[in-house]
Amino acid sequence: MTLNQLLTLLLPEIVLTVAAFVVLGLDLIWRGDEVRGRWLPWVAFLGVLLTLVATIAVWPMAGVGGRPLALTVGQGFGGDAIPMMALDGLALFFKLFTVLVLLIVTLSAGEYVQTHTPFRGEFYALMLLAGLSIMLASAATNLVMIYLAIEFLSITSYVLTGYLRDDPRSTEAAIKYFIYGAGASAVMLYGFSLLYGATGTTDLAAIATALTAGSTTVRWLVFPATIMALAGLGFKIALVPFHQWSPDAYEGAPTPVTAFLSVGPKAAGFAVLMRLLLTALPGFQVDWVGVLAGVAIITMSLGNLVALRQTNVKRLLAYSSIAQAGYMLIGLAALAPLSESWTTGLNGLLLYLFAYLFTNLGAFAIVIAVENRTGSAQISDFAGLIRRAPFLAVAMFIFLLSLIGIPPTGGFLGKLFVFGAAIQQRMILLAVVGIINSVVSVYYYYAIIREMFFGQAGDAESIPVTPSLKLVVGVNAVMVLAIALYAEPFIRLATESVQMLAAKF
Repeated sequence: MTLNQLLTLLLPEIVLTVAAFVVLGLDLIWRGDEVRGRWLPWVAFLGVLLTLVATIAVWPMAGVGGRPLALTVGQGFGGDAIPMMALDGLALFFKLFTVLVLLIVTLSAGEYVQTHTPFRGEFYALMLLAGLSIMLASAATNLVMIYLAIEFLSITSYVLTGYLRDDPRSTEAAIKYFIYGAGASAVMLYGFSLLYGATGTTDLAAIATALTAGSTTVRWLVFPATIMALAGLGFKIALVPFHQWSPDAYEGAPTPVTAFLSVGPKAAGFAVLMRLLLTALPGFQVDWVGVLAGVAIITMSLGNLVALRQTNVKRLLAYSSIAQAGYMLIGLAALAPLSESWTTGLNGLLLYLFAYLFTNLGAFAIVIAVENRTGSAQISDFAGLIRRAPFLAVAMFIFLLSLIGIPPTGGFLGKLFVFGAAIQQRMILLAVVGIINSVVSVYYYYAIIREMFFGQAGDAESIPVTPSLKLVVGVNAVMVLAIALYAEPFIRLATESVQMLAAKF
């Protein structure tokens, strides 16, 4: 592969990187100019739009449905090129996913960032770079590249979490996030080193080949290595027992950052986990499926039970996000061959992620609107929202229905596919626990609904909403409904994105 071809295939990542540095450069030039400084979020938004165009342009080159393109960098000790990334359906799905996350968060953050910090350029630049790290992680097919991309995402997330320097809660959240993250990263890296020591390679496909031909003694290293890798990736996804950072980080971080953390790192973690288990460790499926099923049950149950006692909406949505990760993990645990099932588990996972993107970011956009007006995000701050901001109340109702999994919302379709995969694989207990947890979640989501529609607002004033925030809420609400009511293109996108991984299984 020539340099020109490589740069063409990496066009979305290149455009996003350039956009981040343009925002930083303009921030330096316009420092102190309040009028021009207000254009920075729109420059970042334009950069993300151009990244979307680049992703669409690259899409036909990736050979979706055919053989994935391997992007190689440098040379190994034998003189051969080192496969680092793949451009396949899965990578393209997460490029599109990342662009949508950045578009929504960038539009949502405008007023919040303007009123809470003078350092606006760095905020948007870091957000774009965090998106870049998700793109790199989701396409990585090499242990070294996976580790570098995950650490890139972690570092930008730490900084963004503690971005409000004068807010003790933000600083505390960042410190806790960093300490937990450093430990999880070290454990994950040790697991990767065991895989490298057992196989002599860091390429995922080559690891699978080496383990298939390896001795029984070497194969015993795979189980602890898998558990250690799961610890690091489970930290990003917020799986129990690697979730401890999540509630404090969600509550203390700036709310636009909380919205990003609830979706972006989770997507990156699932993308890497899928590639690692299905490309490098398909021969050990019997071992890791049981582990994933157990983690899914514990994650769903703890997330929902602890959420019952929360009074802060950001913290409540943190535990909700933990529970949602447990539901998604069912899709990977209940893996089924593509030819034998309408849901492979994998397509259910991606469909769930896609619906969750619009659901959770829409909910957080409403939290941002309320917090901009009231200064806090307690459930009591949503009292009488149907009278103070009817549009926000109706939209929040739709998002909460989707989080519960009630039709006709995208959340229902996602749960239908992951629970259906569990039932078809005869993992009845896993499906039943998921359904029971969905019922339990109604209680704490209803607490918000009750305040919005039946709570007494007292002398609380109406909540003004900026046009950009209103656009975000409206588009997200429409997409949550469209995914369920016009499901075929979304199902096809999810199925085609995992076709090659499912075929390997």
